[in-house]
Amino acid sequence: MLMTIDWMAQAVPQTAGLHPYIPGKPIETLLREKGLDRAIKLASNENPYGPSPKAMAAMQQAVSEVHRYPDGDATVLKDALADSHSIATDQILIGNGSNEVLELLIRTFAGSGDEVIYSERGFIVYALAAQAAGAIGVAVPESDGLSHDLDAMAAAVTERTKVVCIANPNNPTGTLLHNTSIQAFLDELPRDVVVIIDEAYYEFVADQLGNSVRDLSYPGLVISRTFSKAYGLAGCRVGYAVADSAIVKLANRFREPFNINLLAQAAAVAALDDGVWVMDRVAETVSERQKLEAELSNMGMFGGHSFGNFVLLRHSNSREILQQLENHGIIPRPLAPYGMPDFLRISVGLPEENIEFLSVLQGIVRELKN
Repeated sequence: MLMTIDWMAQAVPQTAGLHPYIPGKPIETLLREKGLDRAIKLASNENPYGPSPKAMAAMQQAVSEVHRYPDGDATVLKDALADSHSIATDQILIGNGSNEVLELLIRTFAGSGDEVIYSERGFIVYALAAQAAGAIGVAVPESDGLSHDLDAMAAAVTERTKVVCIANPNNPTGTLLHNTSIQAFLDELPRDVVVIIDEAYYEFVADQLGNSVRDLSYPGLVISRTFSKAYGLAGCRVGYAVADSAIVKLANRFREPFNINLLAQAAAVAALDDGVWVMDRVAETVSERQKLEAELSNMGMFGGHSFGNFVLLRHSNSREILQQLENHGIIPRPLAPYGMPDFLRISVGLPEENIEFLSVLQGIVRELKN
């Protein structure tokens, strides 16, 4: 008879209470659950237009080389990013999506007894990464309007604080901090704290935010970006950060070899060279977002202005709305895990997808009123 072992007792202490990140429900899962033959996914803030033509062509060309390991240092991609930001290549940290970049940085600088500060309704990966590293997560409540309370975050910094995370624009609340406010916050901090400005949705606010890499100044500043949103490469998993070369060098000690696959590297390099196409899709997304927010406002379900590629729906019966949307083949993202039980996050889809979503939603609301 096999001996029963309590493997939780053998695991590192932070395993208790640690749960995997739960992504948006896949289309295939909903089709199986509901017996449907089609569905619209509006749950994961993906680019519905897909990758640029240059990125797709680059991946197709690279397919014949997939029997070879990729460049472990992603040299061509780092060169392209360094050129686009007018910085040195040793200031760039490459990750398997910006999620890995965040995890690498937190694991590098925060361990047992250290503190990682983030907004209470900031991106949930900050809390997960802090706990996985054995660090203490410090969640600071937002100010009015679901925005980061920078004064409260600065006041929360102690001698044990190693990392501060700020999502700008924030996911899931969609709020935006201007760089003047962020710089004033940075000026209040000790010089030896790592501050991550997570700009996963930067392209949607570039005209309003300005050049964060150039405009913000702080020794421990890290600015992270991703190719998953505006560039339409969510399935490739490419993210990066810009930081002091000494910070990058240390984080690279924790980075897995070949963490960015060959096709992803080729696609990201080509996507950078297709900037006009990308920004045209951003403009279309922003236009569609404004239409969605206007309609939600007319329906009395507007959850607040968003600066990302998603909108916020707020209703006291959001759970029922979620179920009914899924019954009609539309997948939103519930925000109850963020302490926002009345909210659903709706990714901006293609124009025809947004029209269908609004039509279905109007029918659901009529039923709820009866």
